[in-house]
Amino acid sequence: MKKVLALGLLTLACFTQADDRFANVEVKATQVAGSVYMLTGSGGNIGVSAGEDGLLMIDDQYAPLADKIVATLSELGDKMPRYIVNTHYHGDHTGSNAFFHENRGATIFSHENVRIRLASADDADPASLPVVTYQDGIKFHMNSDTVHVFHLADAHTDGDSAVWFEQADVLHAGDLFFNKIFPYIDLGAGGSVPGYITAIEALLSKINDDTKVIPGHGPLANKADLQSALTMIKETYAYVQAKKAAGMSEAQVLEAGLEDKWDSWSWQFINEERWIKTLYPQ
Repeated sequence: MKKVLALGLLTLACFTQADDRFANVEVKATQVAGSVYMLTGSGGNIGVSAGEDGLLMIDDQYAPLADKIVATLSELGDKMPRYIVNTHYHGDHTGSNAFFHENRGATIFSHENVRIRLASADDADPASLPVVTYQDGIKFHMNSDTVHVFHLADAHTDGDSAVWFEQADVLHAGDLFFNKIFPYIDLGAGGSVPGYITAIEALLSKINDDTKVIPGHGPLANKADLQSALTMIKETYAYVQAKKAAGMSEAQVLEAGLEDKWDSWSWQFINEERWIKTLYPQ
């Protein structure tokens, strides 16, 4: 009986800690262009097309933030998204899937590998799974805009999508773009540094200097910011690979570190050490 009580208290403590983590998070909306908005909170940035045809939402952050997302969406005219596109499978982009599907009737779209990875989790909730999947992409016509969703292979993961709002000229890059910080490349889920570079180059070829870019993480950006991220990745990748080719072990490269000019790109989740460990084995 004591063990059961202890387990119950531990579980309650875990839920309380999770609630506390998001207690002070504010979900804020910023109009980007036309009918397109960017929502920030905790986790991946959300994109929204809002207008007379309803809401199309790109990603939905963590499950405990669902009610806060609803409150912010209601400021845009409707608290019930008709459609949700998942740019990939990570929980900070898909955590509220089940809430919006079960309670709001949203239809969830994604690349087919996103559904496969979400469904393979031991605690997979059927309500969280995308119900429409694609291989190459899909197109929406709503709110006086044409919304192009397209897959980029083996980059951040093996199921990445980016979204371009044609008339508004806004690109939601998902986690193919971390603005001004080292990116997370999920090597265990089909991601790769060369693939990530190729994906960013493809995105750059589709936009111009006036295009607004919503990154997966970081502040609203433009083409120059995306180009800056590509330059950082290419230069640090070449630097680490040159050290490796010269016979240096991963430990030796870690000890040497990167050039000082990249210091500001290090952050809590992907610091210099973790970035080097991403670059070295590729």
